Amino acid sequence: MAPPSAHDPGPRSSLGADAKTDAQLTAGLKRLVSDDGKTGWRLGSRIRNAFLTGLVIVGPVTITLWIMWGVIHWIDAWIKPLLPTTFNPDTYLPFPLPGLGLVIAIVGLTLIGALAANLLGRTLVSSGELMMSRTPIVRNVYGALKQIFESVISTTGPNSSFQKVGMIEFPSKEIWSLVFVTGETTGEIKDAKPGGAEDLLTVFMPTGIVPPTGFICFVPRANVVFLSMTVEEAAKIVLSGGIVMPDVAEKMKRLAAAEKKASRFRLGSDKPAA
Repeated sequence: MAPPSAHDPGPRSSLGADAKTDAQLTAGLKRLVSDDGKTGWRLGSRIRNAFLTGLVIVGPVTITLWIMWGVIHWIDAWIKPLLPTTFNPDTYLPFPLPGLGLVIAIVGLTLIGALAANLLGRTLVSSGELMMSRTPIVRNVYGALKQIFESVISTTGPNSSFQKVGMIEFPSKEIWSLVFVTGETTGEIKDAKPGGAEDLLTVFMPTGIVPPTGFICFVPRANVVFLSMTVEEAAKIVLSGGIVMPDVAEKMKRLAAAEKKASRFRLGSDKPAA
């Protein structure tokens, strides 16, 4: 039997070629499977991001409209039965007219406020308050509610100087909490000079997520760190539990744009007249 020639690849070379081909085929299949996984993952990620974006856009609008619709229906159910049949359009229209009670309530409150500004209105209001203040139990509830309403109206007015946000160390050192500065402490509390401090501020520290509840604190002015954020921005932080923070960069851009506009106005006003 003749020995194999030098140019004959032999069985080993054949096996090596087959193994190399199998390795390339396996690598190609793995890459194909890997690419399919990445494509599927990207598609799922895009669908999830699109869903969350739609939820962020539609969710607040839907909840706001639902709350407003409920308030309108509640006011209508309270005021419409008090209207005479002639002035109630629900008696002769084939469908109920939503919002009529809200309009009547706004007009009525405006008229009451206008009438209370004259002598007759002030006399009627004073007589009603005198009667409420002399009724047991009722006077306590009425007095507390009146103070709350007056405080809210005074602190939300455009000319109010108490719309300030600050921070105090609470509940312990090196732990800071947001507070709303409602005014300077007066009366018996100021005269008591707790801790020897004379210059006290009255602040309200709301609890997270449930802002109507909180703590009323009387703090020395030196212990309050005032912030430049608005009451609305601070309320967003409290309501979101610290998730939503004010956009400082956007605020600086707005301030810079306002300052630039004001400087242009000043330069224009300084031009000499022709």
